[in-house]
Amino acid sequence: MRYPFNEIEPRWQKYWEENKTFKTGEDFSMPKYYVLDMFPYPSGAGLHVGHPEGYTATDIIARYKRMRGFNVLHPMGWDAFGLPAEQYAVKTGVHPAITTKQNVETFRRQLKMIGFSYDWDREVNTTDEKYMKWTQWIFSQLHKAGLAYMAEVPVNWCPELGTVLANEEVPEQIEKGFTVWRRPMRQWMLKITAYAERLLTDLDELDWPESLKEMQRNWIGRSEGAEVRFDIDATDDSITVFTTRPDTLWGATYMVLAPEHPLVDKVTTDAQRKAVAAYIDAASRKNDLERTELAKEKTGVFTGAYAVNPMNDERIPIWIADYVLMTYGTGAIMAVPGHDERDWEFARSFDLPIREVIAGGNVDEAAYTDTENGVAVNSDFIDGLGYTEAFEKVVVWLEENGRGRRKVNYKLRDWLFSRQRYWGEPFPIIHVKHPDGHEEIKLLPEDALPLTLPTVESYKPSGTGESPLATIESWVNTTDSETGLPAMRETNTMPQWAGSCWYYLRFMDAHNDEMFCDKEKEAYWGPVDLYVGGTEHAVLHLLYARFWHKVLYDLGHVSSKEPFLRLVNQGMILGEDGRKMSKSFGNVINPDDVIRDYGADTLRLFEMFMGPLEQVKPWNTKGVEGVHRFLNRVWRLFIKEDPEAATAEFDASIQDVEADTESLRLLHKTIKKVGEDIEALRFNTAISQMMIFVNEMNKKDVRPRAVMETFVLLLAPFAPHLAEELWRLMGHEATLAREPWPAFDPVYTVDDEVEVILQVNGKLRDKLLVAKGTAAADLEAAAKENEKVLAHIEGKTVVKVIAVPDKLVNIVVR
Repeated sequence: MRYPFNEIEPRWQKYWEENKTFKTGEDFSMPKYYVLDMFPYPSGAGLHVGHPEGYTATDIIARYKRMRGFNVLHPMGWDAFGLPAEQYAVKTGVHPAITTKQNVETFRRQLKMIGFSYDWDREVNTTDEKYMKWTQWIFSQLHKAGLAYMAEVPVNWCPELGTVLANEEVPEQIEKGFTVWRRPMRQWMLKITAYAERLLTDLDELDWPESLKEMQRNWIGRSEGAEVRFDIDATDDSITVFTTRPDTLWGATYMVLAPEHPLVDKVTTDAQRKAVAAYIDAASRKNDLERTELAKEKTGVFTGAYAVNPMNDERIPIWIADYVLMTYGTGAIMAVPGHDERDWEFARSFDLPIREVIAGGNVDEAAYTDTENGVAVNSDFIDGLGYTEAFEKVVVWLEENGRGRRKVNYKLRDWLFSRQRYWGEPFPIIHVKHPDGHEEIKLLPEDALPLTLPTVESYKPSGTGESPLATIESWVNTTDSETGLPAMRETNTMPQWAGSCWYYLRFMDAHNDEMFCDKEKEAYWGPVDLYVGGTEHAVLHLLYARFWHKVLYDLGHVSSKEPFLRLVNQGMILGEDGRKMSKSFGNVINPDDVIRDYGADTLRLFEMFMGPLEQVKPWNTKGVEGVHRFLNRVWRLFIKEDPEAATAEFDASIQDVEADTESLRLLHKTIKKVGEDIEALRFNTAISQMMIFVNEMNKKDVRPRAVMETFVLLLAPFAPHLAEELWRLMGHEATLAREPWPAFDPVYTVDDEVEVILQVNGKLRDKLLVAKGTAAADLEAAAKENEKVLAHIEGKTVVKVIAVPDKLVNIVVR
């Protein structure tokens, strides 16, 4: 009988669902293990074969840990708000909730078809009203803690989409042909900068890839320096800049303000006002990428004003230029063109002075930037000093003279937390209009949550920069329940990040209507033991989730400082052509097709066998066929080959006999290797060891039943459908999902023989299999009798013999 995967797999999936095999218990006396996938955005395209890679890895871990006696939490849900569903609604008029529901159903069907052992009773959806209530509640806690505020800030405005885009969304939308430019808008902000230092230092406590931690460190961008005050000539105003090199102040020959800087209008002279206004308008139509990374040439305009360098009282011109961003530092820089490439290019373009203040280069030809190794010149009291000593002396001088202070700065900016979209969580905020004309921003009371989205006729942008919600007067206009005064609802919605910041907590207590998560359950399940997902979330999602978690920790709602103890990024699976899977390339592989032709266990096993989990790998259909042949060999190892048989019968080679030493040695080495490799996420080498086991057992005329049963348990996390079927055919009535994981006997994992290297003058001449523990004298004798060794020592004087038991023999001759 051939391996009937198309009969076996649906039957076991139905069994698991009907019996709730993977329902997570609440026995807090058991050791826990929380393994989590970065939950997907349910797009209309459904899964492609790249998606299940990480899910398969976590499922193997979940199944393995259950068998090791852990209470395992392995949930799944949907990050279901977002721009794509709204764009589709604008095109078709179909409510985003309808398309999202359809997409979720497709994803759920596909995931169940692959046999993942999720506890589907804990499924969450960020668009569900019960979930949205607690997202709004957490925002309320942020607001009460002074960490949420409104401000007018420059944003990435997309007029065609009618919404603000996050920085990371800009490149994709530009690629699609949309326009993105900067404009000031009143937005909700979250004060993530208040947690910058903790977000940075606590990275050291996490078992994350070092490259990922470094990405977060760079995003946070901690730098030590000084804030310096430059007075504006002939006024009472001043400009504050942050610099990491206060020792170069004598080289500052001009200043630059970001076009959005609030002082620009004030300092600009009448003669320059028209040119400055035109430049500001042009700059507003560029996004940050165009102003920095993509800028091929420096542009700017003189304001007509001058600042005074505090170190030498020199009047230096104040320019505006779009390569300076309001979102970094103070939005103003002191330009030291002799030692900064951007400043040097700008100075050259506009014929501004370039002065050397660090010896070592030729600033007439290029900026000298190896400044930490040079000494100060043309710099008054720090001339001749190196960087460290010069830095300290200048900072002391600035503080003593009231011209500046030591400062730690972060590249991290406060989180812009509002979008001009319909399909997002409404803010639990009303704007109350008082009789005296002032507006009060108030949180909705908790019993008014969730605030749900109204039904709309059009999802198109309002045309005013506000979200489509602003056009629904019956929803916008309301009354403050506390004062009875007229009020307006907030019409911005939260970004997609909101729901994904805390979903891992809701999985711990998915159906609690009284609180976002029970404290006892959170203390038991948290933090997440293993979190697996793609590198595209390496910075923002992880940084935002860590921020929310730390706020909840400070407010006493969670018990740990960090949400995710161990994190692994799975590598991307490319198309067979070596490119990223994409409809436009026509190289997308649908898992439905693979499962139809080869089965879910083949898909699971192949994705783990392709290579290390973290590696980028191209899809290979021939490889799929090879793995499928292996599973067929496993089937035939147990089941009698009879094409005419209607039911499976055990092969006569499987017998209730005592296992021979050779079989025991093979089995226990396999138990040891597979268990250790699962723990280390080396799934490809664990599969290789199981292949070795199958190949060796295929050579045997008699296969001890106890050995074969144990092998089925080892196979179960990888190919669960096949393993369950074989387990049942062996006479077991219950599922093997919680059968104890086999233990290996070290006696059978140690080889009786070892390979010893034979060297002459340190060069390899041969290898020798000897009994483990062979004495040094016996090794020496065996080496001197080896033909290949003899050929290199005959006629020569043996000076010394180094014999290391179980490792090598090196004969030194001359």
